[in-house]
Amino acid sequence: MKLQLALDRLTKEECFLMVEETLPYIDWIEIGTGVIKEYGMDIVREMKLRYPDIVLVADMKTCDAGQFEAQQAFDAGADIMTVMAFSHDKTIEAALSVAAEHNGQIMIDMLQVDGSGRLEELESLGATLFALHIGKDGQSAGKHTDFQKELQQFTNPKLKFALAGGITASSIPTLKGKGFDVLIIGSAITASDNPRNAAKEIQNLMK
Repeated sequence: MKLQLALDRLTKEECFLMVEETLPYIDWIEIGTGVIKEYGMDIVREMKLRYPDIVLVADMKTCDAGQFEAQQAFDAGADIMTVMAFSHDKTIEAALSVAAEHNGQIMIDMLQVDGSGRLEELESLGATLFALHIGKDGQSAGKHTDFQKELQQFTNPKLKFALAGGITASSIPTLKGKGFDVLIIGSAITASDNPRNAAKEIQNLMK
């Protein structure tokens, strides 16, 4: 499994400090949606310039204008951008096309989409990377989804699955060997008293 560090609800300066502190223990950097809304594509561009060799995820949460927003993200240096699963198929197809032109990837965010039916439709469009996601507000409302039942239906080795939503160090043992390729973790690291040690602990648990 890979560790994707989600940079959310942070200032620009805090984002760069957080990456510098945790860099030895993270695999992918995610610029969160709120951070992108605050600082635009500039922070994506600057992060890629500073860390050109690490996979950079722009969490655009695109739900329309797939071609335009994908062009924005990949031109800024993103390796992966997110598109919402509930978007129109044309939006997803356009984003996938732009990603292919840039040798990038689209991560389909399954937030608020339950069941495997939509996953099958997205696979037929050419999507191969999915984020199974319970959002911050959903977590506070006690939302829970048994993603394991959904994953059991997919045997295509080309499909990759990330998991996001309230993951902590104590969650890791229960997630190993369950079919997840990427764990997306934010506050368990970024809100820790010692982010470096928190990232190190999580990375060690994932091995």
